[in-house]
Amino acid sequence: MGSSSHRLFTHPVLEEMTPHFSLEEFTASDTAARLNIDNDLPDELRENALKTLQMMERIRFHIDAPITITSGYRCEALNRAIGSKPTSDHTLAFACDFKAPRAGTPYEIAKDLAGVIDVLGIGQLILEFSSWVHVSLARPDKTINRIITIDKTGVRAGIWIP
Repeated sequence: MGSSSHRLFTHPVLEEMTPHFSLEEFTASDTAARLNIDNDLPDELRENALKTLQMMERIRFHIDAPITITSGYRCEALNRAIGSKPTSDHTLAFACDFKAPRAGTPYEIAKDLAGVIDVLGIGQLILEFSSWVHVSLARPDKTINRIITIDKTGVRAGIWIP
């Protein structure tokens, strides 16, 4: 068979932004689909998304494991719908929440990344509810907020055992 048969196994609109991450997975949202919210990435944020996914490639290389993005870009309507702060870096395509089970628990991954945030170009690292890791290109105004844990007890500087 010719090369056209190979195309049967690829999604026709799948746009690879980097070797391991697509625009579709960066903008995917079950909540947006359920609420009929258009979460397409605006053209003016494509460069931000590319930089964020390049950071994710560096993280993937460092942890040597596949990554599942659980939340990437969020339009303002989606961000409101999930109850996130209006200042979230997700709305600028600068942030990504992820899991990587083959690399360890979110705690283990966050603890590992905390020592290499400058090398990997991570502006902020958050262990959220011991369930996922949040990374952003943007550095917070206060240095103490660069590496934090958010859980049911509140916000604490550093990465804390769940």
